[in-house]
Amino acid sequence: FNLHMTGDIHAITAANNLFAAAIDTRYLHEQTASTNFLWNKLCPADSSGRRAFELSMRPRLDKLGIFKAAPDDLTASEIERFVRLDIDPDSITWKRVTDTNDRYLRGVSVGTSPSEVNKKTGESLGRESGFAITVASEIMAVLALATDLSDLRARLGRMIACTSRAGAPLTADDFGITGALTVLMMDALMPTTMQTLEGTPALVHCGPFANIAHGNSSVVADRLALKLVGPRGYVLTEAGFGSDMGGEKFFNIKCLYSGLRPSCAVLVCTVRALKLHSNEAPPVVPGAALAAEYREERLGLVAKGAANMIAHIQNVRKHGVQVVVAINRFHTDTDAEVETVARAAREGGAFDAVAADHFAKGGAGAVELGRAVMAACAATSPREFRHIYDAKAQGVKDKIETIVREVYGGAGAKYSPAAEARIARYEADPALRSLPICMSKTQYSLSDDPKALGAPSGFTVTVKDAYVSAGAGFIVVSLGTISFIPGLPVKPAYYKIDVDLSSGSPRVVGLS
Repeated sequence: FNLHMTGDIHAITAANNLFAAAIDTRYLHEQTASTNFLWNKLCPADSSGRRAFELSMRPRLDKLGIFKAAPDDLTASEIERFVRLDIDPDSITWKRVTDTNDRYLRGVSVGTSPSEVNKKTGESLGRESGFAITVASEIMAVLALATDLSDLRARLGRMIACTSRAGAPLTADDFGITGALTVLMMDALMPTTMQTLEGTPALVHCGPFANIAHGNSSVVADRLALKLVGPRGYVLTEAGFGSDMGGEKFFNIKCLYSGLRPSCAVLVCTVRALKLHSNEAPPVVPGAALAAEYREERLGLVAKGAANMIAHIQNVRKHGVQVVVAINRFHTDTDAEVETVARAAREGGAFDAVAADHFAKGGAGAVELGRAVMAACAATSPREFRHIYDAKAQGVKDKIETIVREVYGGAGAKYSPAAEARIARYEADPALRSLPICMSKTQYSLSDDPKALGAPSGFTVTVKDAYVSAGAGFIVVSLGTISFIPGLPVKPAYYKIDVDLSSGSPRVVGLS
């Protein structure tokens, strides 16, 4: 995606970083300029002495209750309230982003130049900050959940970047930047049409992280695909990681906002993964050779690890959706191991379980899987779909603990003092209380402990923090320390990427 394939990543990076620049710049000017100076710059008089508001200023005026069309009609107090956001620098949560796995950007100092100083006091106006990977930007989640251009603009305007010193949330609308962000993003709202090697159409659009955002492709792409295939066609859309991550958020966030209802869910598993979840196989180390347990038949490990797969099947079934298990087959998997998985899946509540050899055989290797999906869709109705919680009726903690009990298999949650304080504020605000929950946790376990493999139960998760993604439309609940920007390994993929000039015309190599 960062090789300019769709353009989504570059648009999001440009929009996100424009907002970041606007925040710091506004803070600098408010600290170094008088109210009169700010007023004359924001609403300068023309050659006839008349002032005019920019269209982008209207949302902030409306928020302040200033419903005057002419700037000259504002009182001195109204001018002060309008031009001064009074940003609390310690509250700025909006990070700059890049689409490079650069671990040294996790923590940075910004504004350290001699020009970022209050000349009257000598006080530095710099601060500590950090970068995130582009797909972690809230703008990615906004793009994925927007239903049209008008909805995209509204969601961008609601994004909260910081608060005032009085504690009032400050949004993109307050900074007057919503229109510019929309212009940067409007072309990215359209999905990119591509195709598989065998010519099957594919809409490639968005990619929010499932461990920190909702982890699903876009609502626009789904709706467009459904229109293209017609009432008797089939659309497959992806939800990242497992049923506890992208799956749960697909059902309770994406379906909530899109109004779409799934007919079936395909749960992908591998024999190797189930062996790992047995808790009896050696750990898998990136870059190291797989242990013999993963390369040789071990029916006992497969049978024990199937508990993890069954937990995922039951999670999907709780939403009223049929499950077809796709056993993504490796060449080392034996027929007996595959049959062990299939039998456990059917006994655990799956509509069917089918070996999938598409990696080796292309479309021909997924024919039986396709037939199983079609049969599952015919055997059920989307009307059977249900959310695991009622976003509007239930409180924030109630929704969190419903997810912990019903999806993760845990007993409940405990909260840090910081999380308690934030959640109490959200509970007191009807607009925030009614938002769905986006859990931020490890993808390696059903619990909040990445080492708890299999199907753990009875545990208590720790809610360390919570914050509102008001533009995306959910409350992010953090169950652990999640890195917002990955780092490069000892041998990154760039060692294999090059341009082959030997054949006359340049050819890129090493991308797969």
